[in-house]
Order: sequence, then C-alpha cells, then structure tokens
Amino acid sequence: MKELKFKTNIKCTGCLTKVTPALNEAIGQNNWEVDLEAPNKTLKITANASETDVLLAVRGVGFEAEKI
Repeated sequence: MKELKFKTNIKCTGCLTKVTPALNEAIGQNNWEVDLEAPNKTLKITANASETDVLLAVRGVGFEAEKI
C-alpha cells in the first residue's frame, strides 16, 4: 500500500459531502481523508490508487487537486 498526498480546494464539510461518493468509488471507503485544518486542505490517500484516479475523481465533482 502506498500513500499519496494532494493539495486541494476542499475547504468545508459541504465540500466533503460532495466529493465523498466520487472518492469512495475511485479509491475505496476509509482509504482517504481530507485535513480541513491544514493550510493546503491536504487529501491523503492510503491505498493502491493511481494519481490519475484521484485527480479524475476530485476534478470530476468540481474541485482541484495537485500532488504534493
């Protein structure tokens, strides 16, 4: 299993509600989390997922992500 981190513009619980179904489908439930307190609103993936899968899921629901 690998860990990926992304800087995002997911900034509130409403944003999390919107992105959750897409990330659960692409990455799997309980394999990701967003630190809303971090300045970069860091999305941390702990699964064997590709960077492309993550970016497509996040961008597909209107948010931005950049690997850090």
